[in-house]
Amino acid sequence: MNIKDYMHSLGQQARDASRAMNRASSADKNRALLAIADAIQTARPELHSANAEDLQRGRDNGLDAALLDRLELTEARIDAMLEGLQQVAALADPVGEITDLNYRPSGIQVGKMRVPLGVIGIIYESRPNVTIEAASLCLKSGNAAILRGGSEAIASNQALAKCIRTGLKAAGLPDSAVQVVETTDRAAVGELITMPEFVDVIVPRGGKGLIERISRDAQVTVIKHLDGICHVYLDEFADPGKATNIAINAKTHRYGTCNTMETLLVHQSVAQRLLPDLATAYRALDVELRGCEQTCQLIGSAVPASDEDWDTEYLAPILSVRIVDSLDSAIEHINRHGSHHTDSIVTENYTLARRFLTEVDSSSVMVNASTRFADGFEYGLGAEIGISTDKIHARGPVGLEGLTSQKYVVLGNGEIRK
Repeated sequence: MNIKDYMHSLGQQARDASRAMNRASSADKNRALLAIADAIQTARPELHSANAEDLQRGRDNGLDAALLDRLELTEARIDAMLEGLQQVAALADPVGEITDLNYRPSGIQVGKMRVPLGVIGIIYESRPNVTIEAASLCLKSGNAAILRGGSEAIASNQALAKCIRTGLKAAGLPDSAVQVVETTDRAAVGELITMPEFVDVIVPRGGKGLIERISRDAQVTVIKHLDGICHVYLDEFADPGKATNIAINAKTHRYGTCNTMETLLVHQSVAQRLLPDLATAYRALDVELRGCEQTCQLIGSAVPASDEDWDTEYLAPILSVRIVDSLDSAIEHINRHGSHHTDSIVTENYTLARRFLTEVDSSSVMVNASTRFADGFEYGLGAEIGISTDKIHARGPVGLEGLTSQKYVVLGNGEIRK
């Protein structure tokens, strides 16, 4: 297979399909989503067979237990895919919405219309259910998609691709509106991210190494986040009950997610009151604490934190802890060491909360809430394609609206500029 020719063929088909998707009605897109769900339901035996092939190959290649777990398509995960398709079909369609329509002194009306981005390339690893998540969001937002899953899930992804094509055809939409790359050759990724004539946006979902490579080499816009170095700051005016519950939940609800707290900041005036009990709770959950000098003096089980710890996304039961002397110090630490993902303050002081919201430079900033809420579903977006820590276009959880853009529209009645 000539990878360049193959990828350019996918790109041309996607570009052509994107024009059809741009004019597709909400009813057509919803029919496609529900038809894909029907096809998946019918194809359960084939999906399990394909997934078993991937799992066996993964075991033969020495994949660890965590990756094998992410790769597996259980009955519950297939049910979740079906529910996800139904939920996306039920979401409001953002495409075609006109806002901010106002008359100008010249007599024209000027507003903004929400439109699809065009062709979206999505590169992801391990989890085959991402194939359906990505396809459903791209379809509902009127885009065409080229999906490149991990080589470890190739059989599962191809089985799901067949279901997607079946659903698209049933709704009268081009089956090239969602294409799943059929080769495991890594050169396909290099081509996908360097085809600006065909691809408008790239969304990488995976480890830091993958995202760094895509960000460095892509010749099209990338929607991404590299790290999830999230903070919770327990302010001097924090309610002790809220502080404890939030600090425990933000770290221990799940360890391997990008919205998990990796550094706990505590104001020095409440450190002696809050940290010993928190340390006991963390110790009961086998969380290792790595602290600043003051923290280690206060908590005997804490080990000294290195400079590298403040810049590390652990994705594990390890937590950095630092005692600070002011809100200014907390904000400075977050903006210096954070990844602009999600940061939270626990305080009963409205003025300090407002300062935190204003001055912390992250895509999600919270008051008296766990960082684990930084999620498209929890934000009411229905679903998300990923998290963006960029500052332009989409920022934070990227849902349907994040997969669209706006263009100015002008309505006139024969006006000419004088």
